[in-house]
Amino acid sequence: MLYHLLYPLHTVFIGFNVFRYITFRSILAAVTAFLIVIIFGNWFIRTLKRMQIGQVVRDDGPETHIYKQGVPTMGGLLILAAVIGSSFLWARLDNSYVWLTMTVTAFFGFIGAVDDYRKISKKSSAGLSAKKKLLLQFIGAGTVGLFIYNSPGFDGHLAVPFLKNIRPDLGWFYIIFALIIIIGASNAVNLTDGLDGLATGPTIVSAAVYLVFSYIAGNILISDYLQVHYVAGSGELAVFCGAMVGGCLGFLWYNAYPAQVFMGDVGSLSLGGALGTIAVIIKQEILLAIVGGIFVMEALSVIMQVGYFKMTKGKRIFLMAPFHHHFEKKGWHETKVVVRFWIVSIILGFLAIATLKLR
Repeated sequence: MLYHLLYPLHTVFIGFNVFRYITFRSILAAVTAFLIVIIFGNWFIRTLKRMQIGQVVRDDGPETHIYKQGVPTMGGLLILAAVIGSSFLWARLDNSYVWLTMTVTAFFGFIGAVDDYRKISKKSSAGLSAKKKLLLQFIGAGTVGLFIYNSPGFDGHLAVPFLKNIRPDLGWFYIIFALIIIIGASNAVNLTDGLDGLATGPTIVSAAVYLVFSYIAGNILISDYLQVHYVAGSGELAVFCGAMVGGCLGFLWYNAYPAQVFMGDVGSLSLGGALGTIAVIIKQEILLAIVGGIFVMEALSVIMQVGYFKMTKGKRIFLMAPFHHHFEKKGWHETKVVVRFWIVSIILGFLAIATLKLR
C-alpha cells in the first residue's frame, strides 16, 4: 500500500524513490511485523488468558509438559495479523502472487483456528478430524496449483538442486505435485510445533532463505546469472518472506522457554502453508526439503513410527514421535533439544543458499 501511496511522489522528493526497491521494503516489512508482535504481544496474551484459551496437553505426552497445560494458545493469530498486515503495507498490491500467498496463508490459518477451537472447547488434544482437515487443505493447496498451472508462461519443469541439467517436466501432474508440497509443508510445521520455540526457529530460517530466492527468481538478470528459474513478479514475495521473518522473531520473544504463549495450529498450519506456497510459486519446491529439513525429519519420524508400529504390532522405532520427543524421553532438557534443532536448521539454510553456486 505504501508503495502505491508514496513512490509516485519520488518526482517531488527523490527520497521516496527508495520505495521502488524490494530490498528496502522487505527489511521494513520485517521490522514492522516484529514491532506489531512486540507491541501487542502482552495485551494479546492477557486477552487469551481472559478468554481462557489455553493449551490442552496430550495425555501420552512427556511428563515434563504438564506445566504447559493452560498456557495461552492460538498465538498464531498474532503472527498472521503481523505478517499479512505488514505485507499489505509494504508489498505491491498489484501483484497477484502476493495476494495468492496472503489468501492461502489466511485460509490455512482458518483451518488451524477451527482445529484449535475444537480442542479448547472439548478440553481434548483431538481437534478437527484428519479427513476434514485434509479436505480443507486440499482446497487451499489446489487453488494454488490451479492458479500456477494457468498462469501465463507456466513451466512445469522442476528445478533440482545441484543438478542444473536435470529438469523433469511434470505437465498437468504439477498440480498434484503442488498439492503434496503445500499440504506436506503445512502438516510438517504443525508436527514440529511441540516444544517452546521449536517450530518458530526453523520457520525464521526457511523464510529468510526463501526471501533470498524470491528476490533472485523475480530478477531476470540475477536469475539468469545464477541459473535460477525466472518467475516474473515473484520478487515481491521477498517482502512477504521478510514479514514472516519479523513476525516469527517477535513471536519468539514470547514463545521462548518457558513459553508465555503457543502459536497453536492456527500458526503452524498457516506458516507451513505459506512456505509451501512460496516454494511452488518461485519453482524451488525441492529446496524446501533441504532448508526445511527439520520439518521433513519430524514428519518422517511420525510416518516411520506409525508404519513400524502397525507392521510389528506394537513395536516402536523411537521412544516417542514426533522426533523431538524422542530426545526428551532420553533425558535431554527441552531447551537443549530446541537449540540443537535450531543449529541444524541454520546449517541447512546455509546449504540451501549454497545450491545457488553449485549447479
